[in-house]
Amino acid sequence: MRHAERVMGTVVSFEVRHAGPEAWEAVAEAVEWLHLVDEVFSTYRPDSVISRLAAGDQIRCPAEVSEVLDLCAQVERDTLGYFTLTPHGRLDPTGLVKGWAIERAASLLRAAGLPEHCVNGGGDLQVGAGRWRVGITHPLRPRTLAAVVTGGDLAVATSGTAERGPHIVNPHTGGPAMDLASITLVGPRLATVDAYATAAFAMGHNARAWVDELDGMEAFAITPTGDTWTTSGWATGPARISA
Repeated sequence: MRHAERVMGTVVSFEVRHAGPEAWEAVAEAVEWLHLVDEVFSTYRPDSVISRLAAGDQIRCPAEVSEVLDLCAQVERDTLGYFTLTPHGRLDPTGLVKGWAIERAASLLRAAGLPEHCVNGGGDLQVGAGRWRVGITHPLRPRTLAAVVTGGDLAVATSGTAERGPHIVNPHTGGPAMDLASITLVGPRLATVDAYATAAFAMGHNARAWVDELDGMEAFAITPTGDTWTTSGWATGPARISA
């Protein structure tokens, strides 16, 4: 069964390799979870918990807020500050929240006895058991695949300039990151894979050595001139560059 839901400023699509009523019930629960996340973490809602915290309000927060803020702090340390919880000087965990929420939605499907699933949030995916093929769009050649990731029980996230232009800032310089056109990370958990992909894009070419030191992570990058590079385990891991 398939379902698409507009939430968190994007479209989240579900594909479950099971068509029974339990699949629809599990997806409905996952959709409800995503809308709840949007209500709590949206920076576009002045009454959301995150917006009120950023404004300095003293409020009681759901446990998920502490979980996300702690994870953001850990990712900021892991990425040497290339991921930041306070872009532009204001509290904003959205660079991690989407991947974290999609990963949690996928875990709800697994807990419901639906291990073969794919949850896609605006091109960043958490896939469950089975064999899946995830295409990576070429940032310089619309409607062309640059690579294909195959496998199961993995997460795939891409950061780049194709859709929004140079919008990712290097926190250490304050200017837009320009070394890469896109970078795709593959790893086990979308919460960290998505946030790491944003940080890796900000790092530019230095990301290759950094990702190589991460357990279970691989990267595929495309430069503004169309050249490519990969981390050392890309060709032997779940990812394959397409012809």
